[in-house]
Amino acid sequence: MKLVFATHNKNKVREVKALMPSNIELLSLTDIGCFDEIPETSSTIEGNALLKANFVKEHYGFDCFADDTGLEVQELNNEPGVYSARYAGSDNDAHANMNKLLANLDSKSNRTAHFKTVIALIQSEETELFTGICKGTITRDKKGTSGFGYDPIFQPIGFIKTFAEMKLEQKSEIGHRGKAVRLLINHLTKA
Repeated sequence: MKLVFATHNKNKVREVKALMPSNIELLSLTDIGCFDEIPETSSTIEGNALLKANFVKEHYGFDCFADDTGLEVQELNNEPGVYSARYAGSDNDAHANMNKLLANLDSKSNRTAHFKTVIALIQSEETELFTGICKGTITRDKKGTSGFGYDPIFQPIGFIKTFAEMKLEQKSEIGHRGKAVRLLINHLTKA
């Protein structure tokens, strides 16, 4: 089965491919020649995942799935949330985003946060949503060099390492994207 993952993000593709069964051929937007700027204009994580999946299905005709992820920090009224990638500006600079978040939390004692990933699947004209959540806290300093995005400042509950200090397999096992992808895979393989 061929399935398009509506992303150009090589890190996301690598994480998801590591979980996919061998009978599912995973293609990225680059693989199908889609270099359009897909609008992410929804005010919700679910809405943005649906916008991306619908765009690929409508314009390229492939069964596909898209994800959207947000980091929601309790003390900041769930910011950055849907704006996680663009928190410090439209250039999607991970270090600038982390620096802004750390500055906004500087005087706060409550550093509770969670990552939320929503996957929208469009397959044979059917649409399904799969959600994965990973609870944790925001550290005071960046730690680790693996991963991407906010991984160097996110420490999952029950762990002393940040996502950026973990091996990909461990992060995928406990992380938000891994949880959502496993729900997707269960759905795809139950038929």
